[in-house]
Amino acid sequence: MKPLASSSSRERILSRIRQGLSIPTPSPFPNTVVPESYFVQSDEDPAVVFAEQFMELQGKFVYCPTLDTLHQQLHQLVQSKGWASLYWNDAQIDAMLQPLNWSSSQHLADCDASITGCEFLVARTGSILLSSGSGGNRTTSIYAPIHITIAYTHQLVNDLPELFDVLTRRYGNQLPSFISLASGPSRTADIEKTLVTGIHGPKEIYCFLLESSSDTGND
Repeated sequence: MKPLASSSSRERILSRIRQGLSIPTPSPFPNTVVPESYFVQSDEDPAVVFAEQFMELQGKFVYCPTLDTLHQQLHQLVQSKGWASLYWNDAQIDAMLQPLNWSSSQHLADCDASITGCEFLVARTGSILLSSGSGGNRTTSIYAPIHITIAYTHQLVNDLPELFDVLTRRYGNQLPSFISLASGPSRTADIEKTLVTGIHGPKEIYCFLLESSSDTGND
């Protein structure tokens, strides 16, 4: 008899859900007015806006005007942190790091930090867009305790509407199978309303922003 009672209760619950979905729900904030300035492009440098927003979200930002500077800053970071094992699986990252004579770890699960590129940076939200279209995958940016992203200034977009427009023009209806927006390190305040980082992903995120120029192969 218990399975019948359980089934009956389940049907009653599903019936209420269907009934609720059939009735339009009014907007909870009908008098809310979105400021027109939100849709106006800022005259401020997108790189500056991104850096400010990214750091507010507890990200760590490093600007690199040249490739040599990038190598110096990366080497200094790895040395200061004492990281012995770095992981990456992107051919472009591998070529970029050749002057450092580093080799990628064989195992992502055991690395100290992972290094990836990205597809775009969203200035207004301080977000990093990762996708399989830019050589990324679902694990490299999530499983490592520290995530390092290397990006170029030409990958900056102002806001999410611009991002969606660029993605649509680039891919049309054939979007990459993996798209992820990372806005700072993983964090939650579910435990006694105390902010804790590194719960569902990396506890630290670094963004090295490299100036796009002829010497980096980007115009």
